[in-house]
Amino acid sequence: MAIKLYDLCGRNKSVRFSPYCWRAKMALKHKGLEFETIATPFTQIGAIGENFKSVPVLNDNGLIVRDSFDIALHLDVAYETAPALFGHEGVVAAARVIEGWTITSLHPIIMRMIVNDICNSLDEPDQVYFRQSREARLGKPLETAQEGVGALIETLANAMTPARRALEHHEYLGGAAPLFTDYIVLGALMWLRSIHGSVPFADDDPVGIWFNRCLALYDGYADKAEKAA
Repeated sequence: MAIKLYDLCGRNKSVRFSPYCWRAKMALKHKGLEFETIATPFTQIGAIGENFKSVPVLNDNGLIVRDSFDIALHLDVAYETAPALFGHEGVVAAARVIEGWTITSLHPIIMRMIVNDICNSLDEPDQVYFRQSREARLGKPLETAQEGVGALIETLANAMTPARRALEHHEYLGGAAPLFTDYIVLGALMWLRSIHGSVPFADDDPVGIWFNRCLALYDGYADKAEKAA
C-alpha cells in the first residue's frame, strides 16, 4: 500500500491551498518518500473516516495519522534513516513555538487577505459550508472581511519580522538546511500564493530570498504547484 495524503482542494482539484497540508507535503518530500495526494473538498473530509473533521490525514501503509505536526513526528520515527525533520527534542520545542507564532500572528492576516477568494474558488456545497463557518468565526461577511488587502500587505511584512531577523543570519529557519520549522511558515505563505498567485516580499528581503529558496526545494515541488490566480 502506498503512502497517501488527503489534501484539501477547491473546485479546481489541482489547486491545493491548505497551509497544514503544505506542511505535510513538504515533510514527505524532505524525507524523500513517494506519496499520493488525494484531492479532498471540505465537505468530503468526513468520508475519509469516522470523526474526521480536517486534513491533512496521512495513510502510511494502513497507519492513519492526523494533524500536520503529528505527521512530521511520525515520519521522523518511522523513517529515521531519512533526513530528520527535527533531529532532537529541542528542535521539536522550537517548532512548537514557531507553530504558535504562525497560527496566531500570520494566519489571521493571511485569512483576511484571501478568505472571500477562497470561498469563490470552491464548489457550491463547500461554499455554503465555508461561508457559514468562516463568517461565524470572523463575525462579518467574507466580502467585508477581505477589505483593505493593500494595507494588510504591510501588516504581513511587519508580522514576518521575527523570521526576517533569523533569516538575516541563516539560510533557513532550521539553520543551514530546512527543517519542519521552515515548512510551518512556508505552509502559511503557500496558502496565500496558492490563492493570490504570489507573496508580497521583495527578492532582496531575507524573507523573499528564503521563500524562493524553499520554492526551489525538491526539484521545485512547491514552485510547480498550480495557483487559483
